[in-house]
Parts: sequence; structure tokens; C-alpha cells
Amino acid sequence: MRFPAAIRAARRAPLLQVLKSAAATIAAWLIAGWLIPGPLPVFAAIAALLVVQPSVNQSLSKALERSAGVILGVVIAVLLSLLLGGQSWVVLAAVVVALLIAWALRASTGTGNQVAISAVLVLALGSSNPDYALDRILETLIGAAIGFVVNVAVVPPVLSGPARRDIGMLGRELAASLDRLAEALPTTRTPAQLQELMLEARLLRPMKDAAEASLTAAEESLSLNPRRGRHRDDLDQLRGVFDRLSPVVTQVIGMTRAYIDHYEDSLATDTTVGAIAEQLHRAGHDVRLAVRSSQHVPDARTAPVPALTTPLVVRRPASDHWILVGSLMEDLRRIHDELRDET
Repeated sequence: MRFPAAIRAARRAPLLQVLKSAAATIAAWLIAGWLIPGPLPVFAAIAALLVVQPSVNQSLSKALERSAGVILGVVIAVLLSLLLGGQSWVVLAAVVVALLIAWALRASTGTGNQVAISAVLVLALGSSNPDYALDRILETLIGAAIGFVVNVAVVPPVLSGPARRDIGMLGRELAASLDRLAEALPTTRTPAQLQELMLEARLLRPMKDAAEASLTAAEESLSLNPRRGRHRDDLDQLRGVFDRLSPVVTQVIGMTRAYIDHYEDSLATDTTVGAIAEQLHRAGHDVRLAVRSSQHVPDARTAPVPALTTPLVVRRPASDHWILVGSLMEDLRRIHDELRDET
């Protein structure tokens, strides 16, 4: 039986990230236990485990979130215990009070949950005197600091690989969509083929969103990262390629929609439409050329020079398809402008 998608990720986390989390947790347990004798250093281990994140910037955010939540949760637990005693129902009251206070302070969801969890742990572990509470706060700060230091010191993550992969996939599919439209223009098509062409073009939108998310995550991974100097130029190049491909995605979807809306069998014999198809093939070539500049693997189908060197000029419509021709020409001009800047 397959595991539900809700408890499985699409991709495994890097093994190095798992080992760093384990090392940070062990180090926090040992160091906090040595510095603060007494109960087992559960708070330190949990803090270190949570703070090791896919980027240094996220680690700092998680450390602050964890620390603030623990401090507030411990304070709430101590105050309620002093006011109401040690009855079991005080634990439930602490959860309600912690969530309400976090809501009143407009705390993030993670911080609010952390406040409640910390309050419950302090009360459930059997002691809520001020000295115990202070030790748990110090323990959490130690664990968060160790998790952050481990994530920074041991190969701090740079997420440029997924960004390069997703932008490469987007570029290849965009070039393929241009070629498919170019092949469709000078031929007759059935309604089913037209529908398939539109569906394939629409797939570009989620691919563009995925590439943008990966690129944003990669740029975020450089924040506070000591390795950012070696990767900044690479990500700047990827951002430049994406910013030029993104409008082309919109143009290709619009061109495909216009072609389907105004389709007639006679389009296949229109010389102007045939010339536009040739330009679309050239545009597909130049999309691959633009993507190749951001990839380490050359594309054998792509010559090293742009093919879409000059825009196609139609001085006077020579057919009854002037609405479609005009629409395709305007989109083709915009594509030309974007790819000319890149190549």
C-alpha cells in the first residue's frame, strides 16, 4: 500500500542535511547537559533539531521563532502554576492561554504553536519553579545557537541546483512549445489536435511558477551564507534568464490561444503564416540558446549564435487572416525583443 502524499515529500532531503540535523541534536544534548545539570536537556535537543534548515536565513528565523516561543511559553507555565497550583487541568488551561496570547501578539503560526508546546512541556515534566523555567530558557538558547552554528559551519546549503534544473526544464519546454506551434501553423489540424496543443502550452504556467519558487529559494539560501560570494554571479545569471523567459511564456500561451480561436484550414496555405512559423522555429532555437548560457550541459540542437536576428516585417496583409496575423506578429515582436536582449 502506498503512503499518502500528505506524509511523503516529492524529493528526499539531502543526506548531508539529515546528518547535520543529527549532529546538531547530539551536540546540543551533550553540551546543554554538561552546562545545565539536572533534567534531561530535551529543550536543547528539540531546538537544535528544528533550527537546522535548508538555508542559513531560515535557520536564523527558526532560531528566533523557537527562542521567542519557548520564553513566552515557559513564562506562561510558571505564572499559571503559581496562580492555580499543580492540578492536571492547569495543563489544558496553559494551552488555551498560550494560544490566545500568541494570537493577541500576532505571532506566526510556528511561534504560537511553540508557545503552547513549551508551556505544556514545562508543566508536564513536573516542575515549574522559576529556577527550572530559567534553565529551560537557557537550554533552548543553547540548542538554537548550536543548530545555527552547525548549519553555518558545515557546508552551508546553497540551493542553486534545483533552480538551474527547473529553469532548464522551463526553457526546454518553452522551446518545444514554440516548435509545436510552428509545426501546427502550416498544416491542417483536427479539433483534438488543437485542444492538445492548448493543453501543452498551458503546462508552461506551473513550470514557470516552479522555476520562480526554486530561484527565490536559491536566492534566499545566500542570505547570511559565507559561501554566497562563489554563487552570487551564478544566481544572478539564472535570474536574468528567468526574467526573460517569463514574458515569453505569456506570449506563447497567447499565440496558441489566438491560433486556436481563429483557426481555419486555409491557414495552412497562407504564405505569411508560413513565414511566422519559420520565425517561431528560430525563436525556439534562441530560447535554447538563452537557457544554455545558464546550464553546464550544452544543447546539441543549438547553434552558438542567435537565429532570430531580425524581426519579420509584413508590409500588407495578403489574406483574410489579418486579425490572426496581426496578433501573432505583435507577440512575435515581443518575443524577439526579449530574446534579443538575452542573446
